Amino acid sequence: MTSYHLTEERLSAYTRYLHAEERSPGTIEKYRRDTEAFCRWLSGAPVTREQIAAWKAFLLSQHYAPTTINSMLAALNGLFRFLGWDECRARFLKVQRRLFRDASRELTRVEYDRLLEAARARGQERLVLLMETICATGIRVSEVKYITVQAALQGRADIFLKGKIRTILLPGKLCRKLLKYAKKQKTVSGEIFLTGNGNSLSRRQIWGEMKRLCNYAGVEPSKVFPHNFRHLFATLFYRASKDIVRLADVLGHSSIETTRIYLVTSGAEYARQLNRLGLVS
Repeated sequence: MTSYHLTEERLSAYTRYLHAEERSPGTIEKYRRDTEAFCRWLSGAPVTREQIAAWKAFLLSQHYAPTTINSMLAALNGLFRFLGWDECRARFLKVQRRLFRDASRELTRVEYDRLLEAARARGQERLVLLMETICATGIRVSEVKYITVQAALQGRADIFLKGKIRTILLPGKLCRKLLKYAKKQKTVSGEIFLTGNGNSLSRRQIWGEMKRLCNYAGVEPSKVFPHNFRHLFATLFYRASKDIVRLADVLGHSSIETTRIYLVTSGAEYARQLNRLGLVS
C-alpha cells in the first residue's frame, strides 16, 4: 500500500506551482496557510482517508463554519491533485445554498457612507479614495495595483489575473479624483495607491487601515474588510441593472453560480419579503 507523507518540500513545490499558474496572492496565501495547518495537525502521520475524515471532524469541533471547512478542504484537494494523490481527495461537507446572509457581516450603504465620512474627518485621503475605488468598481483587493495613472486617464483598467484579462470601466468622477490625488502625490505614472516609501499597498495594510477606522465610524469590525466592499458593489449593481450575466463579467467570475453568492440578501430583507406575501391573516 502506498504511504503518503506531507513534507515542507512538497508544500513549497505546491506554492511555486500556484505562482506559476498565476493564482492571486490571496489564494496562494490561503492555500499555503490551510495546507500547513493540516500538516501540523497530522504531526508526521501519513495522509489517509481516515485522517482526512478526522481533520473534518476536528474543524467542526472547533466551530468552523461549513463553508470555511469546505474552503480548507479545497486547498487540500488542490495539493493532492498537484501531487497526484487522487485517492486522498477530500469530500466536501454538503451545505444547502444559503437563503440569506448573516446580518452581522453585511455592510450596508449607510455604513459605507459612515466609513467614508470618518476617514475624511481623520484626514485619511488615501483610504477614502481606496474604499471608493473598490466599491465603485467591484475590484478585488489584489487588483488595486491595476488602478494606475494611465487607467485613470483612459477611464478603464485592464486587469490580468488567473490567466485572464478583463477590462473594467472607471466612473468619470472617480477618474478625476484619482488623477487629482496622483498629482498631489507627484505620481506621474504607474500605480496610484502607494505607501510613503513608494511601494505597493499590501492586502494586510489595506485590511488594517479599514479595521482601525471602524471605531471612529461606529461600524462593526466584522463588516469591514476589502471583499465586503466588492459585495456591496455587486448588490447595488444588480439592483440597478438586474443583469447577473453582465455582473459576472464585471466581477471576473467564470461561473454565474459564484456571482449568485454575492447577491444573497440579508435576513432582514428576507423577512420583509416574506411579510409582503401577506399569507398570515
